[in-house]
Amino acid sequence: MPEPQNQSPQPARAARPPIEHFVAPVDETPVVPVDAVRIKEKKSNLWLDAWRDMRRRPMFWISVVIILVVALVSLFPGMFTPVDPRASSLANSNGAPTAGHPLGFTKQGYDVYARIIYGASTSVSVGLIVIAITFVVGTVMGALAGFFGGMVDTVLSRVGDIFFSIPYILAAVVVMSVMADYRNPLVIAFAIGGFSWPITARIVRSEILRVKNADFVMAAESLGLSRFATLVRHVLPNALAPAIVVTTLSLSSAIVAEATLSFLGVGLPPGQFISWGNDISAAQLSLRTDPMPLIYPSLALTVTVLGFILLGEVVRDALDPKARARR
Repeated sequence: MPEPQNQSPQPARAARPPIEHFVAPVDETPVVPVDAVRIKEKKSNLWLDAWRDMRRRPMFWISVVIILVVALVSLFPGMFTPVDPRASSLANSNGAPTAGHPLGFTKQGYDVYARIIYGASTSVSVGLIVIAITFVVGTVMGALAGFFGGMVDTVLSRVGDIFFSIPYILAAVVVMSVMADYRNPLVIAFAIGGFSWPITARIVRSEILRVKNADFVMAAESLGLSRFATLVRHVLPNALAPAIVVTTLSLSSAIVAEATLSFLGVGLPPGQFISWGNDISAAQLSLRTDPMPLIYPSLALTVTVLGFILLGEVVRDALDPKARARR
């Protein structure tokens, strides 16, 4: 067997020159507060980003102005007209505008402008009660169904499907017909809100399903936090953005629903409550001879609903990071 040949020795590497370390004297390098750096970065989260986006959009300020005007009219109607909206004089039937009565009179002799001002309070109050019912019931039902799952999800989802299959306008008509002797803003609000919450519940449930498997939720449970406390403290606050958008849009639908029920004659009693729907319904009698008593309250209803719709659209786009990225 041949012996392995001896390899030639490798040449020795030249030694590296020593590295000199230079340290400057202390008096030549004064100590400065290098750690006191002020980072000029804005804080950021979902709500701050949404606000920064909304305040740059003209549509947001237009909707805010409309809503503020409607809110002031609803809260302080006496500031906008000294006329009693229930004061009727047949001598002024379908009368033209005069001093102190800028929009004229209805067929029953009511001041059109005063009726519009005082009708805002009824419509807005019903709308606010409706969205409060919708938001609370829908959020609770959707959160419990999505977070706990299992039998809880099955039962609550089927209950929501039953209510969702019933048109809330039709259900409200039936309820108000049965409660004919107790028709008031609170009853009509419960009649509308009691059948319109399933949409909010579905949206909240889908968001809870998305959030509940996040790392911070599992970390909270691993630290000993109960499931219900985890839902309330961590899961629900991160799933409310779509529900807020839907609630904002639902306010306009609630105002329209109240006007529709009053227009159909199953809403608020005309002699007891001033409502845009009642005034629109009463103005049908003189539509051909004097259409303005119908046009004015219809225009007030349209502008109010438009303000809330615009606000809901702006809030929806602002709370959607993908929509902001596309713009």
